Amino acid sequence: MRRLKKILLKIARDQRGFTLIEVLVSLAIVSAIGVVLMDGLYSGNKSLQVSQERTYAESLLKSQVEYIKAQEYISTVKYEPGVLEYQTIDVPDYLESLGYTVEISVPEPIEAAGFSGYELQGITVKALHNGNTILTIIVYRSGLAL
Repeated sequence: MRRLKKILLKIARDQRGFTLIEVLVSLAIVSAIGVVLMDGLYSGNKSLQVSQERTYAESLLKSQVEYIKAQEYISTVKYEPGVLEYQTIDVPDYLESLGYTVEISVPEPIEAAGFSGYELQGITVKALHNGNTILTIIVYRSGLAL
């Protein structure tokens, strides 16, 4: 029993704690790893948000372009905003609540009606998120300029 006590006392005396320098160095290493990890998580989250924003905008633009194609052709001469214009799609409620909208510009004549009576027009369609343009596409249509 005495021998066991002696051994335990010797072990207790020989053990020393960590020095302040060792603790500070290990804390600095753990902090550096934490900063790198947090930066990686932030970058991943930001790229996910941008990707999702572009996906929503692209989906809205594709729907709007198909909707414009399905509408009757309106010549640039007869086009009158608010009266005779291409209609916009109904943005789904979920995307509308997130601040997504679609805008259609006044068609610009690319090729004026010549001998054939056909004209070519360019229609700029924008997908916006909270008022900021995310994607823009130009749709070209041709038809009789009556």
